This record gives sequence, C-alpha cells and structure tokens, in this order.
Amino acid sequence: MEENKQLRSGFVALIGRPNVGKSTLMNHLIGQKIAITSRKPQTTRNRIQTIYNSEEGQIIFLDTPGIHKAKNKLGEYMVYAAESTLKDVDAALWLIEPGDYAGAGEQHIAKMLDKSGLPVILVINKIDKVKKEVVQTTIDTYKDLTRFEAIVPVSALRSRNLEDLIRNLFRILPYGPRFFDEDTLTDQPMRQIAAEMIREKALRSLGEEIPHGIAVVIDKMRERPDGSLTDIEATIICERDSHKGIIIGKKGVMLKKIGSEAREDIEKLLEQKVNLKIWVKVRKDWRDSDILVKNYGYDKKLLKE
Repeated sequence: MEENKQLRSGFVALIGRPNVGKSTLMNHLIGQKIAITSRKPQTTRNRIQTIYNSEEGQIIFLDTPGIHKAKNKLGEYMVYAAESTLKDVDAALWLIEPGDYAGAGEQHIAKMLDKSGLPVILVINKIDKVKKEVVQTTIDTYKDLTRFEAIVPVSALRSRNLEDLIRNLFRILPYGPRFFDEDTLTDQPMRQIAAEMIREKALRSLGEEIPHGIAVVIDKMRERPDGSLTDIEATIICERDSHKGIIIGKKGVMLKKIGSEAREDIEKLLEQKVNLKIWVKVRKDWRDSDILVKNYGYDKKLLKE
C-alpha cells in the first residue's frame, strides 16, 4: 500500500465542440491509434476509453463525441454520451481551437464544466496552424469563462507540448493504485474498434453527406483455430438506396478501397492477418429510430454500466 501513495491515477474526460481534435489528441497521448479520426465533424459517436501508463501512475482518458445541437436520435445520444461522462471522471480536458471568440457552444460547455465542480485544464489545440499572438488572444478570451487548473497550448497532430499536458494532469489527479494492468491500452471490445476503423475509412473516402448516415456492425469476428488469421464479416448500414450505390461504387471499387484500408489498420491492431468481408444494407432514416440507434451500438443504458 505504501507504493500507492506515490502513484496518481484517475479518469479524465476529453470535452469539446466537434472537430477540435479530441480523438487525435488521445491517440497521440497513448501512442496508439484507438479512436478514429477524420476532417468531418461528429466523427466520434461513442465514449472511447484508453489508458496511459507511466512511472507516475495511470490516466484513463475518455474521448467523447463533440457537443453540438442534436438534430436526430443519434445526435441526442452523442450529446448525452459526452455530457454524462462528466459524472464519472476525476478531471476534464476542454479542447478548443485558437480564436478570439467564445460562441454559444463554448459558453454552454463552460457552464457545464462549472456545474460539474471538476478540475479543468483548457487545451488550446492546433497551435501549429497559427501565430503565437493568436494563442495569447485565445488565452485572454477563455481564461475567465470558468476556473482552470492550467491552460496548455498543444498541437495534437505534431505531438507538441503533450509532456506539459501530462505533467499538469498528474498534478491534479488523486493518489491511488492503477485501475488497469500496465500493458492495457483500452477496454474497448475489439469488435467495436474494428467497426470504427471501417467507419473511419468510409468517412475519409466518401462525400460530405453520406458519412453521417452510416453505421457499421460486426456480424462475425473469429480467429481461426490455428491462429493464422481472423475472419471478420461486417455490414455498413446506410439510409438511402442511392447512398448504397455510392458506398459500393462502380464495379465495387469504393467498397474494396474502404475494406482494403480498414483491413490494414485492423491487422496492425491485432498483429495478425485479417480476412475482411463487408456488405452494405439500407435502413431508411435509422438515425431517427430509437430501436435502430440502440441496435447499432448507441444505447444510453450501456453508458450507465
């Protein structure tokens, strides 16, 4: 028990508007791609948990969907997933982009964090894209919105200033033992990670409208008895017949591209060859169906477990 007095450990939520780089930051902090990323907003739909270990202790990061004005049942679930996370953590990282204006969305997040009573670190991301004066202006704009334990400018993509961020986190986390083994990177089921990696490739390959209307379900995931490879069968769900045609592409070219790129990422994660088969099905307006939203893995009850 003496050792535990020296260790700090705790749960940390990554909170922010869509597309500020929460998933990219989390991946770079743990040094492994677990959360999917793309330039499109609302890429992250579910809470994703990863684990950072060092001699100082353990930080369990919870990446959350971007907080936005919900337009359908899926959107409502995403906002709930983000906001409810604050009840289950020891601290919060609020990610923003550099700028001289805190809009209604940022004001809402500030009030939410204030109400939570959590220690909060403001993270100004994407500093590699702006001049130093802009970073200072951002600090001046945000510093009084709520109480911050620290304000840390970073570039998640370039891994700049991440050591400073980790140092500040360990400073505010409670003393205690590790919650997970030191070699654990995530507690996400491998099926869920595989589904997300397929969705990421679709997000990156398809046009602006379609990706918001797709979900990915893993129908089968089984390692062969001799350990030579893992067979995965997956279905991409979309909302329109016209979307199905675009996802498959002429002579199946687009679906092959999505499958090939996803397979490479899944093989890296499993450290094993993968035989991946993907189908495409239409479920009209599934994002507005309570039943289908839950069926495809977006169930509020699961967040309370």
